[in-house]
Amino acid sequence: MKRGEVGSSGHAEWHRVKLRLKHEFGESAYKSWVNPIEFGGLNDGAVNLKVSTRFMRDWVLTHYADRIRALWSGENPDVRRVLVDVEVPGESKPADPEGQTETQTQSPPPPHVLSANTTAAGGDVLADSLSAPLDARYTFDNFVVGKPNEFAYAAAQRVADSDHVSFNPLFLYGGVGLGKTHLMHAIAWQIRLRSPQRRVVYLSAEKFMYSFVRALRNHDTVSFKEQFRSADVLMIDDVQFISGKDSTQEEFFHTFNALVDQGRQIVLSADKSPSDLEEIGDRLRSRLSSGLVADLHPTTFELRLGILDAKAEQLGVMVPQKVKEFLAHRITSNVRELEGALTRLSANVQLVGGDISLELAHTLLHDLLRAHDRRVTMDEIQKRVAEHFQIRLSDMSSARRSRTVARPRQIAMYLSKQLTSRSLPEIGRAFGGRDHTTVIHAVRKVEELMAGDIAFAEDVDLLTRMLES
Repeated sequence: MKRGEVGSSGHAEWHRVKLRLKHEFGESAYKSWVNPIEFGGLNDGAVNLKVSTRFMRDWVLTHYADRIRALWSGENPDVRRVLVDVEVPGESKPADPEGQTETQTQSPPPPHVLSANTTAAGGDVLADSLSAPLDARYTFDNFVVGKPNEFAYAAAQRVADSDHVSFNPLFLYGGVGLGKTHLMHAIAWQIRLRSPQRRVVYLSAEKFMYSFVRALRNHDTVSFKEQFRSADVLMIDDVQFISGKDSTQEEFFHTFNALVDQGRQIVLSADKSPSDLEEIGDRLRSRLSSGLVADLHPTTFELRLGILDAKAEQLGVMVPQKVKEFLAHRITSNVRELEGALTRLSANVQLVGGDISLELAHTLLHDLLRAHDRRVTMDEIQKRVAEHFQIRLSDMSSARRSRTVARPRQIAMYLSKQLTSRSLPEIGRAFGGRDHTTVIHAVRKVEELMAGDIAFAEDVDLLTRMLES
């Protein structure tokens, strides 16, 4: 191909590369970062791509350029480099030697959120070392919403989409792995995409404390104050870590007041509500509680299923519904562990081969499942079976004899016989004072159905795996 020639073949190659990137990185990342990239041409083994801002150029170079080059080399062995130009739509390309960067040059710094001494002009974004990097996976599009987190999600979106201060501060709290950090990153991403001129500082409370101590040691507290107090949006994760640190709390309190007085947005997160944080001064506690406090509750079974559906789509793997239900029942306290379990299964299939199955999950995740095991009781069995078959827990001991109720009750009796040390009369009494012969009949009936009905056997096997210790 001649120098500078675009050519239809180049467009076709770029189309195929984009499809591969969509499959590998998922729909959300594709829409945000890959799809907006425009193909500019092929030139002496170099692919020229065009984006609209320097921030996007840096992000593409850091996260996608190497993979684009590898995929394009598979399409066209002559391709050796990927160049990324900043070219605002509708404007002629400026004669700016910094506007073009290739993957063989020194990699740009990861796209940190803006700090106070970051410059931002004309939409160009330069990052500095004060703020922590953002995770591209943590966007609003990738956040699975359910009853336990819908209020916190809505509050986070309001802050991210508002040009003025909505709640000050927005205080998000909840246990480990429930989505606090995800929402913090999502807010920062959304603000950067909507208003790149706004200065956003995102960091952990530990980093804030470390920066303050270093400023004291270097006798440079004036610079420290200027950095933080000139931010448009200050976001601090895990505020509980400043508990007991009196001098850090004092500086944070004054920084907080200065930003609020200037009408700047503050977003905080912690593992507890402000009223439950220990060793926090009353003044600071009052300030933390003065805005909107939103908690993220432990996940429900339905929300965990939704999270697994989203993760499976992101990974591009087929996961049987029985496996997802099994994981959603067994890993209940931490979303990170839940997603990590599915990632482990997916990686095993990619590296070793085969399909994801209940047997593979039980074998490969034995260490993780053991950590979530607990002693099985008849109460737990009745609760799990009723939930699985969507009947009322009271139906386990009721006199109702319709098949939709009687069959789950028989399964619960069978599981009680298999998974507990209770006697037949004890099991009968737990199911509404029934005779032990009723339990014997239930056990035999379930065994008979399992032998002749594969789907029924899989249901019982799933419940067994969810309950066994």
